[in-house]
Amino acid sequence: MKSAAVFVAVACLLLAYVQGQPRINSRRCLCQGPVVNAVRLHRIDKIELYPASATCPNVEIVVTLKNSAGQKCLNPDSEFTQNYIKRAIKKRNAE
Repeated sequence: MKSAAVFVAVACLLLAYVQGQPRINSRRCLCQGPVVNAVRLHRIDKIELYPASATCPNVEIVVTLKNSAGQKCLNPDSEFTQNYIKRAIKKRNAE
């Protein structure tokens, strides 16, 4: 009977210890590999901007290319990307 009580006490302590452990921070960024500084404008089908979030601390800009050529991640700090975003905002506000 004594050993059963000790087992239950140890199990409760172990359970409390395991539940109190912090989770491993898993980054779920879309852009895992290298980023590009520029893409030819006529090849762009769609552009998506993802702000920094709890799962990914980076601002991500994903470009979908025409003709099922895949997706590329743009460098948000590149001059090409900054100009492209400014033109898109200006065009959207003009409509």
